[in-house]
Amino acid sequence: MTNIPPPDRRSSPLGFDEFVGVVVAFAVIGTIFVVSLRPKSGGFNFGASSPKATTTPASPTLGDRLPTTGEAATPLPQPETVAPATSVPQTTPATLGRLLPVIPFAAAPPVATSSPPEKNQPTAKTLSFPDVPQVFWARPYIEALAAQNIISGYQDGTFRPTQLITRAEFAAQLQKAFDQKVVVAAPKYKDIPDKFWASSAIQETTRSGFLRGYPGNKFGPKQKISKTEALVALTKGLDLTNASTPSQVLKVYQDAKKIPKYATAVVAGATEAGLVVNYPNRKILDPNKLITRAEAAALTYQGMVQAGKVQAITSAYVAQP
Repeated sequence: MTNIPPPDRRSSPLGFDEFVGVVVAFAVIGTIFVVSLRPKSGGFNFGASSPKATTTPASPTLGDRLPTTGEAATPLPQPETVAPATSVPQTTPATLGRLLPVIPFAAAPPVATSSPPEKNQPTAKTLSFPDVPQVFWARPYIEALAAQNIISGYQDGTFRPTQLITRAEFAAQLQKAFDQKVVVAAPKYKDIPDKFWASSAIQETTRSGFLRGYPGNKFGPKQKISKTEALVALTKGLDLTNASTPSQVLKVYQDAKKIPKYATAVVAGATEAGLVVNYPNRKILDPNKLITRAEAAALTYQGMVQAGKVQAITSAYVAQP
C-alpha cells in the first residue's frame, strides 16, 4: 500500500467557521471606527443606527407626517391607529428630540368672530349714553329713537343732549324717521356740495316737504334751527291740517304772542296733533328758541306717534290744548 501524505493546511481554503469569525471581526472594527468619528456632544444612539425592518411598515413614519415650513399642520392619527415596525425601537420624548429636527408648524388661522365695538365708537342702536342721566326729561325719547337707528351719538360715545342741532342734522334725523314721498322738486342748493355728508338727506327732506331753503337758493346746513321752524317742518312734512281757530288753541301757552305770525296757524295745528313738547314748563312754548338735540328728538318722536309709527310716551311736558 502506498502512503499518502497529509494535506497541507496552509494551502487549504478557509472553512465556514473561520469565515464567520473574519466577518464579525471586521464588523466590530468598523463599528468602533464609526463610533470614534461621531460627535461626542450628540452621544451614540443605538436606536438610530439599528438596521431598518425589512418588512413594509403598516403606516407612514412620523417624519413623513411632519409638514414642511409654511404648510398647514395635518392632524396626527390617534396612537392606536399607528402600527410600529417590529425592528424599530420604541421612541421616547428624549430620543425623539435627537432623531427629528424641530420644524415650525404653520399657525392655525384665527376663528372669525365679531369684534366688539370700540369704546369711542358707539353702535347705531346704543340705548343709553353716559351724558344722558336716568332722570333726564328727554331720556325716553332719545333711547327710543336710538333703538331704531334714527339718532346716534358721537365717536366718544356721548349724545350731547344740550347741544344745539343744525339744519343738516335735523334733515338727517327726519330722513330716517319718516317716509319720504316726493311732493315738490328740490333745487340744487348752492351751499351744499355733492359730497356733503347730509346732501342726500337734505335733498329728500326738501322733496318730501319737510324742509325748505332760503332765498338765493341756499339751505344753511350749519345754521341752527328754532322751535317754530322745527314744528313747521313736521307739520308740513306730515301734511297735518292747520287749526281752524288758532287763537283759541294757542291760549294754552303763556307766551303765545311770541309766535311769528306766519306760523300761528301751523303751530296751533301742531299743538292739536300733540307734537309740542315743552320743557321745563309745558305752558311755555318759547317759539324762537334754538332747540337742542334732546328737544329735536322729543319733537321727532311725537311726529312719529302722529304718523302711527310708534307708541306714545307718557310725559308731563307734552302740551295739552
